[in-house]
Amino acid sequence: MIAVLCSASALAWMATPPQMVEQTRRGSPVMVSRRKEGVDKLVDKEKLYEIKEAVALMKTMATAKFVETAELHGNLNLDPKYNDQQIRTTVSLPHGTGNSVRVAVLAEGPAAAEAEAAGADVVGMADLIETISGGSLDFDVLLATPPAMPKLAKLGKILGPKGLMPSPKAGTVIASPGDAVKEFKAGKLEFRTDKQGIVHIPFGKTDFDEEKLVENLIAVSKTIEKNRPSGCKGKLWNTAAVASTMGPGIKLDLNALKAASS
Repeated sequence: MIAVLCSASALAWMATPPQMVEQTRRGSPVMVSRRKEGVDKLVDKEKLYEIKEAVALMKTMATAKFVETAELHGNLNLDPKYNDQQIRTTVSLPHGTGNSVRVAVLAEGPAAAEAEAAGADVVGMADLIETISGGSLDFDVLLATPPAMPKLAKLGKILGPKGLMPSPKAGTVIASPGDAVKEFKAGKLEFRTDKQGIVHIPFGKTDFDEEKLVENLIAVSKTIEKNRPSGCKGKLWNTAAVASTMGPGIKLDLNALKAASS
């Protein structure tokens, strides 16, 4: 996946000091960090890796000074400008994301009490809408009860670009939010295709056990297969790769990925 690998590489590029970035327009020599130069040599760019092999290699190359995120970048055979070629859904990772997730809920009355009891970080209605309209988005997931949705229409320009607008399709519009709060806290996450038909999905942290990462990755792949859009003709996957936050992309064997997801 050329576009997918570019996405993974872009994360590393953005974190590279300016003096280490290739200045191609001026014709100066390529300069990369010693760390990146070392890990890049570990990947055979022409090889398609089995899932376990790819995950093990990704963990080996996660040498940054922080715990990196494990990511799947999947280039799908979709054109998202058509409604029947889009994926927007959620996946519950068996072993969670490794992140602490802040959940906000737009609810009143019994639904609000249920959300609070389930561990929601922020619960409210008019006050929470006012906070959001002011640009404060101190949460990772926003759930909404149906009565809140008409009031959210004016906030589309704030929530939409951040991927935070609640949607029934994504399971973030729900009358009884208690279970949803618990699921998102436990590792459920939402993802969607971008404008190029690519999905970028975190599936754990690189300090997870290898088996846990493999199981999380397979759960993501199964969810994508299950939500294959009706407008997708022929194959669903073009290419797929895994990468740590600062590591290079490792291309996956699509036949092995599909077999593990069946």
